[in-house]
Amino acid sequence: MPLTKLPLIKIGFQVFTEDGGEVFGAVRAVAPNGEPVIVVYVENAGEFTVDLDAVRGVHAQKVIVAVDKLDKALRLAIDHAHMAETH
Repeated sequence: MPLTKLPLIKIGFQVFTEDGGEVFGAVRAVAPNGEPVIVVYVENAGEFTVDLDAVRGVHAQKVIVAVDKLDKALRLAIDHAHMAETH
């Protein structure tokens, strides 16, 4: 299955689950070892690999990902990151 061409993703871009939502992480690596993934750092949870097919959009130094395409550990880390901000 061919990947859809995405705008350039750079290290340091913020990562969101929806446009206009809360940031949950930052891009740490793009296509490491030529793999079609990005590595995202989530505060207090560490680094997670996200397949490029989970990326819905890239604009204004933001990466928007589809939650339903993320692994369970990353979804839990996102939930905890947002809970930590409210407490």
